[in-house]
Amino acid sequence: MKSFKILVVDDEMDIVDFIGEYLAAEGYDVIKAYDGIEALDKVRQAHPDLVVLDIMLPEMDGFEVCKQIRAESAIPILMLTAKDRDVDKIVGLEIGADDYIPKPFNPRELIARVKAILRRSYRQDYQTRNQSPTLKYRGLSIDTERRSATIGNRVLELTMKEFDLLAFLMRSPGRVYSRDHLLDFVWGKDSFVGARTVDVHVRRLREQIETDAGHPQYIKTVWGVGYKFSDE
Repeated sequence: MKSFKILVVDDEMDIVDFIGEYLAAEGYDVIKAYDGIEALDKVRQAHPDLVVLDIMLPEMDGFEVCKQIRAESAIPILMLTAKDRDVDKIVGLEIGADDYIPKPFNPRELIARVKAILRRSYRQDYQTRNQSPTLKYRGLSIDTERRSATIGNRVLELTMKEFDLLAFLMRSPGRVYSRDHLLDFVWGKDSFVGARTVDVHVRRLREQIETDAGHPQYIKTVWGVGYKFSDE
């Protein structure tokens, strides 16, 4: 059975040790880092299966670390945010985090979220391997094996969830999905994020693939219901 490696990043040693003890008790291999630069080094050297990442870090904050990780890999990221800082949660999700948990947190909740993220991540990998790898529509093309996307000759810079959402919608053109259904299918039923997350990801996708984001030709809004990929 695979033993998942989890990188825990926080500038407070006590918090890193605290999280590490609970993760180790669940059978995970724990890697530790205490600043942003060290975190990126550990990601590149140890290739963890998931990163638990605090926002407030010395040398390089968690947002920048998240962006750099996303530029290099699709490793799932669980961000630790300040209590009641909704802007931190939204920014974290926009730049590619998979989920967030506010401080202070219940360690059992953190473990539950780690397990949920790993289940979703590796279920999606399995599903991707068993479906057609290439999807195309009006100059938009995505390769699910290489996790790359282009429109015309331009390479799209998509976060992991933006890519997953686009691929999911493209596989069923014309089918309308509610925000809740998209959360279930793309983020997973165990996800702790809300419907606002879907809107944020759709908006960011439109900014990259639509000529006029106000009059989208690819991802269309079905008012009062949700979203669909064009079948016209």
